[in-house]
Amino acid sequence: YDLAVEAGLVVDDARRQLDEFFHNPAADFNRLIFGANASDGLNLIIQGVCRPGDHVVSTTLEHNSVLRPLYVMEQMGIITHDLVPFDGQGFVDPDDVARAIKPETRLVIVNHGSNVLGTVQDAAAIGRICRERGVYFALDTAQTAGVVPIDMAAWHVDLLAFTGHKSLMGPTGIGGMCVGPDVDIRSIRWGGTGVKSAVRTHLDEFPYRCEVGTLNTVGIAGLRAGVSWVRERGVDVIRRHEMDLAARLIEGLREIPKVQLYCANGGERNLPVVCCNIGDFEAGEAGMILDVEHDVATRTGLHCAPLAHEGLGTTPKGTVRFSFGPFNTAEHVERAIAAVADIAAMR
Repeated sequence: YDLAVEAGLVVDDARRQLDEFFHNPAADFNRLIFGANASDGLNLIIQGVCRPGDHVVSTTLEHNSVLRPLYVMEQMGIITHDLVPFDGQGFVDPDDVARAIKPETRLVIVNHGSNVLGTVQDAAAIGRICRERGVYFALDTAQTAGVVPIDMAAWHVDLLAFTGHKSLMGPTGIGGMCVGPDVDIRSIRWGGTGVKSAVRTHLDEFPYRCEVGTLNTVGIAGLRAGVSWVRERGVDVIRRHEMDLAARLIEGLREIPKVQLYCANGGERNLPVVCCNIGDFEAGEAGMILDVEHDVATRTGLHCAPLAHEGLGTTPKGTVRFSFGPFNTAEHVERAIAAVADIAAMR
């Protein structure tokens, strides 16, 4: 009926827009798979690609949405994995990734932009290494999609995970993955598809191979609107605005005694994310004061990336993280700087 057809067209257009946005070299936009979020997409990638006896290479900058599936699958005896460390500036050396690849390595999966440090990894260099070695390369773009230009084709990215609720300006509860051409990924969930109901096995064609049940059509429609807005405004314009704000925050925080900044480079290979601690305040305590007394919202703790904090030496308490969006202003930055100065002067 007409309303169902109209809803289907909205979903199709969202797939097409996202597929184009990520520059997927595959000719079929149905290889853009919707799920609940980036964690869902990463699980589909890791479990759908890896086979018993496979080896996976990742990094210590990863979010738990990568670390936990890898750990669980190794505990179950399905895979082995190695994690490449980051340097003092928060970057992973692509040569270290190359050295970690073994004959049985099937997948390299990397956090494109750290949710702790805001550092952006050299995906193109890692992708070239993976293509030369015949290894799948997966990229977690939860932090970068919508604020950093992404090119699956140019960077030799085989699989990409994304979420809708961050810089793609969509609602929560929507995300997924993008599957490049010639990627051997299997179904790990089975159920209704709405088509070919008489077939006993789950359908092999995309997107049904990786999608089951009723889609979050409302979330997809919201994501479609968000992606349309990002494309119209321009990723470069959004990024420049956010990075200018982050640079001013870094400058202001550096002038405050007792503030410890972590990998706050503010350069081209960074996101508008600033990670710090304030004197001897626990991160959670500082964040509560920022919120309650100054109306400044931050994320505190280990940020679901415990190994990144181990590398920084900030476990178990973590850090205070400031991050910017396209609707933040210079006034917000000045308020945050003044608030941190007040907290630092408290003791």
